[in-house]
Amino acid sequence: MWKKLSTVVLASSLALSLVACSSEGNESASSNYPEKTITIVAPSGAGGGWDLTARSIAKTMNATKIVEEPIVVENKPGGGGAVYMAEFATKEVKNDYALMVKSPPILINNNKAEGNSPYGYKDTKPLAQLTRDYGAIVVKADSEFKTLTDVLEAIKADPSKITLAGGSAPGSMDHLVGILPAYKYGIDPKAVKYVSYDGGGEAVAALLGNNADVIATDASTISYFVKSGDVRVLAVSSSDRLEGVLSEVPTFKEEGLDTEFTIWRGLFGPKDMSDEAYDFWTSKLDELVESDEWKAELERNGWQSEYRNAEDFTTYLEDQDKVIVELLTALDMQK
Repeated sequence: MWKKLSTVVLASSLALSLVACSSEGNESASSNYPEKTITIVAPSGAGGGWDLTARSIAKTMNATKIVEEPIVVENKPGGGGAVYMAEFATKEVKNDYALMVKSPPILINNNKAEGNSPYGYKDTKPLAQLTRDYGAIVVKADSEFKTLTDVLEAIKADPSKITLAGGSAPGSMDHLVGILPAYKYGIDPKAVKYVSYDGGGEAVAALLGNNADVIATDASTISYFVKSGDVRVLAVSSSDRLEGVLSEVPTFKEEGLDTEFTIWRGLFGPKDMSDEAYDFWTSKLDELVESDEWKAELERNGWQSEYRNAEDFTTYLEDQDKVIVELLTALDMQK
């Protein structure tokens, strides 16, 4: 009797387990995404462009309820974004609840020779480009350097005496923004003394702490410190002068250097993101960029609006990848 009862209980338990498994499988394939908190990772320290972008996306999505589930931001610095890029491309490859903000380093790090990352945009699922920004050459407010030419002349005279810093690894975005003017001025890029930090916020701290003479960063990140009177921007990498607090800052071209550099920022999902999650985010990001709250974030951060949906963004990345290879080749920094 006991044996027969045990068999019935066991069979019932097994049946229930199978039903539960079947039910879970149906839920994952249904339209219930998202069902829990979503994390957007900024692969840098606090205060830089990736961090600000991630927080602006999360803030706007949460405030408008475009996405009902909570969105949180995590900072995962290391290697100018390369450390988390490796984790994202391998450990998070099927995680629909992990997104990442990136910019040109996702292309640069994958194509440069020094500190090369084996992972690039093809190891992700591009979701949207959201903003456009530009590079800036920055010094402390009390610096002896008054113009970009002053800095370049000092580097030309003795490269070892001038420390250029940035929030990304050698050969990555801030480094390129910083050495492009030197390259165009006839200085060997390899001679420029460059020190890397994990994010624009740390690079600014290094400048203010007298651990660097000049930094290369993005224009939007530095605007706050310009307003506070802590720094001066000597030049920006845009084709035309910017608006707002940097409206009086000359471009590289105005300084006699025929070059420019655009910093886009976008949102990426894992490579094997489910179709359900992909469709969800492409739709919600369309809504985001049309909202008044997002437009206010753009203005507050000094960002230019430049939206490309997932399909257009992927095509743009293919084109930009070729441009980056050409740039690195010209600088003899390609892999």
